[in-house]
Amino acid sequence: MTTQTLAQWNLDPTHSEAQFKVKHLVISTVTGTFKQFTASLHAASSTDFSGASVTFSASVDSIDTNNADRDGHLKSGEFFDAAQFPSIDFSSTSFEKVSDSEYNVVGDLTIKGITNTVALKAEFGGEMVDPWGNHKIGFEVSGVVKREEFGLTWSAVTEAGGVVVGSDVKLIFNVQFAPAQA
Repeated sequence: MTTQTLAQWNLDPTHSEAQFKVKHLVISTVTGTFKQFTASLHAASSTDFSGASVTFSASVDSIDTNNADRDGHLKSGEFFDAAQFPSIDFSSTSFEKVSDSEYNVVGDLTIKGITNTVALKAEFGGEMVDPWGNHKIGFEVSGVVKREEFGLTWSAVTEAGGVVVGSDVKLIFNVQFAPAQA
């Protein structure tokens, strides 16, 4: 495949997903998705993303855990407070190559008005031209954050003393990008 030099890649939302996973009652995992999000990637080439920069923004109001009552609680002031803080935002500060297909991505994550530095792993899935001639690249990005560090401190305890919502939140992004149109 011919490699082309590109300055900016924009998210292909049709072929991308943003998920999180958190323990419930410490015995099972609840998965949530953000149905509306954007991302862009600036890189010198489509084969080596060393030094690239990435931005991501998710609409808190688009949260979906497959349970309307839980979604409403997550959007409330006890969790994300969507009315006051409508988005979750990430901006990378470094994008370092670890191997042919792996990168360490460090950046500033802002949730509920609180910004912390987080480290993520990005696995480059490759590049391809789809049947319609569109050039695409793909990544699977993952990491873990502590929800309390972002002001997500709501908690409840069961009669037996168990925690209702875990502290660690796994982030999983499967994203596909296409070259930005000039």
